[in-house]
Amino acid sequence: MTQKKGLGMGLDALIQSRTRKEPEKDTGRDDDARIQEVIREVKKNPRVTLWSARSAAVLRYLKKTQPEFSISREASALIEQAVRNKYPDIWELFSEL
Repeated sequence: MTQKKGLGMGLDALIQSRTRKEPEKDTGRDDDARIQEVIREVKKNPRVTLWSARSAAVLRYLKKTQPEFSISREASALIEQAVRNKYPDIWELFSEL
């Protein structure tokens, strides 16, 4: 039996239903300014990098066995669903994206 650690779980960590305390908000800066800064950054580079051997294996297997399967499209859908479910209030802040 393999023991899973929080670091290095990548996509598995996002998909698994875990209860984690949301980081406390930094009130030292205007929220609107922070949101606009994040939007500018994400428009320049929307890429998310993560590491997960098991998830990579599953997605590559699907790519080899299902015609027209897109790893990027599937990974994006899974990540978006997990983030939307875990952080619905923050998700709404970026509805323009």
